[in-house]
Amino acid sequence: MDQHCPSPMKATSNGIFQGDNPLDFALPLAILQICLVLVVTRGLAFLLRPLRQPRVIAEVIGGILLGPSALGRNKGYLNALFPPKSITVLDTLANVGLLFFLFLAGLELDVKSLRQSGKKVLAIAITGITLPFVLGVGTSFILRGTINQGVNATAFLVFMGVALSITAFPVLARILAELKLLTTDVGRMAMSAAAVNDVAAWILLALAIALSGDNLSAVVPLWVFLCGCGFVIGASLIVPPIFKWISQRCHEGEPVDEMYICATLAAVLAAGLVTDVIGIHAMFGAFVIGVLLPKEGPFAGVLVEKVEDLVSGLFLPLYFVSSGLKTNVATIQGVQSWGLLVLVIFTACFGKIVGTFIVSLLWKIPKNEALALGFLMNSKGLVELIVLNIGKDRKVLNDQTFAIMVMMALFTTFITTPLVMAVYKPAKMLSKGDYKHRRIERKNPNTELRLLTCFRSSRNIPSVINLLEASRGTERGERLSVYAMHLMEFSERPSAILMVHKARHNGLPFWNKSQRSANHVVVAFEAFQQLSQVSVRPMTSISSLSDMHEDICITAEKKNIAMIILPYHKNLRIDGSFESTRPDFHLVNKRVLEHASCSVGIFVDRGLGGTAQISASNVSFSITVLYFGGHDDREALAYGTRMAEHPGVELTVIRFLVESDSSEEIVTIHTDAATLVSADEEFLAAFRTSISDDSSIKYEEKTIRNVSETITILRDYSRCSLFLVGRRPNGVVPLALSQRTDCPELGPVGSLLTSPEYATTASVLVVQQYYDNLYATSPHQRDVASVPEN
Repeated sequence: MDQHCPSPMKATSNGIFQGDNPLDFALPLAILQICLVLVVTRGLAFLLRPLRQPRVIAEVIGGILLGPSALGRNKGYLNALFPPKSITVLDTLANVGLLFFLFLAGLELDVKSLRQSGKKVLAIAITGITLPFVLGVGTSFILRGTINQGVNATAFLVFMGVALSITAFPVLARILAELKLLTTDVGRMAMSAAAVNDVAAWILLALAIALSGDNLSAVVPLWVFLCGCGFVIGASLIVPPIFKWISQRCHEGEPVDEMYICATLAAVLAAGLVTDVIGIHAMFGAFVIGVLLPKEGPFAGVLVEKVEDLVSGLFLPLYFVSSGLKTNVATIQGVQSWGLLVLVIFTACFGKIVGTFIVSLLWKIPKNEALALGFLMNSKGLVELIVLNIGKDRKVLNDQTFAIMVMMALFTTFITTPLVMAVYKPAKMLSKGDYKHRRIERKNPNTELRLLTCFRSSRNIPSVINLLEASRGTERGERLSVYAMHLMEFSERPSAILMVHKARHNGLPFWNKSQRSANHVVVAFEAFQQLSQVSVRPMTSISSLSDMHEDICITAEKKNIAMIILPYHKNLRIDGSFESTRPDFHLVNKRVLEHASCSVGIFVDRGLGGTAQISASNVSFSITVLYFGGHDDREALAYGTRMAEHPGVELTVIRFLVESDSSEEIVTIHTDAATLVSADEEFLAAFRTSISDDSSIKYEEKTIRNVSETITILRDYSRCSLFLVGRRPNGVVPLALSQRTDCPELGPVGSLLTSPEYATTASVLVVQQYYDNLYATSPHQRDVASVPEN
């Protein structure tokens, strides 16, 4: 054994009580290293979140901090936590993680969409590779003449070209999602161009690795490259048919056989072994298997779910630390080194940004979009680090050059988000006043009604469609137009990109009607459209939960929506109670209520019409409107009146009147409240006149003195199909109810109807009306004495 090799470590210790130091053994030390890496990288990711940076930035910085650039300056720390003898174990774990991550990255790449890339995208991609590659080759001569002398000239030249010409596809996708650009023209072009770039980069990297061996014979690199090509061709013939057969045996909604998962993971490892034997790199084989795997059907999605958390959450950060331990920023010292760093950064940015910008302008792309494309294509990431690490391991890059290149990759990725935000803002809110009908209550009820209904999963779709069926009106001239938005959460996970591909195949932001999709969501809405003659446009919103409300509000503004219908954030359990599986959606609803420029309804689904979609002729709903007074109650009644036009709907309107001569309470009405009361009287008078000949609508008035009497009356109507209530009803009884509300977005009455103490199987739609001039004091802040609960 070479005298420089540290002695091998034993796997496990006997424990400190038997005199062993656990840090002298491979397993306990590896566990400590993994825990430390996770704490540092996740902590940095949390700190960088306000800057909207992708997680890869935090992981690269974390790796550098744990290495000799920062904490590693303390030799005691470095020898205790990252001793030389532990690096082999750490690198092995990191490379296993890398192997599977590259398999997932291959799954993210959709070869079919590459084939369909237009000439414009190909031109942008080719220029985005060629110009930086040429500039990288030019820079390599300067670096080789100064700080990186005595290395294989051809290999160094290719490595520098590849390092400068890469666009990190996975990182770019996450930046686009963060900036809400996935569904824009710029986002689509950037994704397609980056995918082409990615494939070209892997081919160039394979060439660079083939050239960087320690051999002296010129024939060896040629053999390596030819064997690599043979592997890709062989895999292309063998892998797709086998996995297509597996994919066909996996059905939506059914568990995937464990044997198929194991066979796939084994195939990934075997492919890695083959490419390592050839002399390229094990991760190249894993990437090829990922690219060749069929993306259709549930198998790819299930596979990603099984692998992604362990790989990208646990093992992959180790690769950044492994890289960080090789990066010593302190080697960049002196005017020459810093000058070379500036030169490399300038060359990388100039090649990508200027090249992409000029070609985009030649293809008649607007200047701001062309500039945004240039900045986006300039983002680097994990693939860049892989190239640099292989170059370092193959002795093509020395410590100083490696540190300069890592800093370049970090800088170019870090500036991408702020620069794109500065030059390109497609998601500007439209100015208020662009359309008239922002609510259901209107002077002419015969105008078209536009609804935006949102859903998170397929479980709510039958109820939502039944609600829309009841909303469509019938005999008169008005039409119902529905936009059905599927709310999908975007995350740092690889599966998020698969989700984007599926949505893009369906023609984001609208599903493509020309292609019959197997997606049961689309099928349900298409069937509803054909049966009911209602215009339905299904859409997909892919964004993080923190800004999902922006997608909803902007879409409502663009599509002239009168009401947004949101799903309640809690799900119904078998026993009839509600459980909150994702409390974050509570904040989405709250933000939509605050920012929407139209009316908003929150739909509490208790199975309206059962678990299946009901045909128009079978609709038989009894709907109850609870009317206390105020803007929101008027909107609920306007919606109920429209529903009552459906021949299968019976409407009951209950108006609550507070007994004025009750000695228990004193009611002092503010001037604004008095205005509201007169508006309510006018509205009700017009409503009662319009329903005088309509036998399907009942109007009742109930006099109440306190909350207990209100609840008693409500119990009489608990068997109806749907309650329509205002979110902010006017009056003293709702004020008393609001004092025990645990869910403010449902309002006092909505909270009561969904509370465990009120037993009902009726669904509830809580309505908030949009109005421009909000009264100075809300209904709950007026000068009103408290009303007794009983």
